[in-house]
Amino acid sequence: MKHFKYSFVFILSLTLLGCGAYSFTGISTNANSFQVNFFQNNADLIEPGLDIEFTNALQDIIQDQTSLELSTSNADIIYEGEIVEYRISPTTATSDNRAAQNRVTMGVNVRYIDNLDEEKNFEKRFSFFYDYPAQAQLIGSQRDTAWEELFERITQDILNASLADW
Repeated sequence: MKHFKYSFVFILSLTLLGCGAYSFTGISTNANSFQVNFFQNNADLIEPGLDIEFTNALQDIIQDQTSLELSTSNADIIYEGEIVEYRISPTTATSDNRAAQNRVTMGVNVRYIDNLDEEKNFEKRFSFFYDYPAQAQLIGSQRDTAWEELFERITQDILNASLADW
């Protein structure tokens, strides 16, 4: 029985130590800090606040899903770019040629700079869309819901492309 106790404690210790290096998010980096530069809205349709809200959303997801520290300069990893597309268009029509549904599309050009491993650097475009009823206006809570969906998907795609080791 005494050997069983020691064996159990030993196996449990190995198991816990082995889990310590595993990340459920799949994030793999040797970096300690990151910086997100302001993503200016260069799209044809200028929506006030879109640029700062997106920049903040990207900072938030990196802070929430990694152990990296946010920095304002000299970071190990830098995200920069611009919003290159923001448009609203009809997607489906009714029998009398009216829009039944609208789509807001957002595209972001991202430059990822890894100062510790330049081979990981890239420039890539990320985009997503959100559909909403044609009767609804893209203001207030409808706009907030659309932006939340767009930001969640685009920022997660950016994080996966830059730091996830899948």
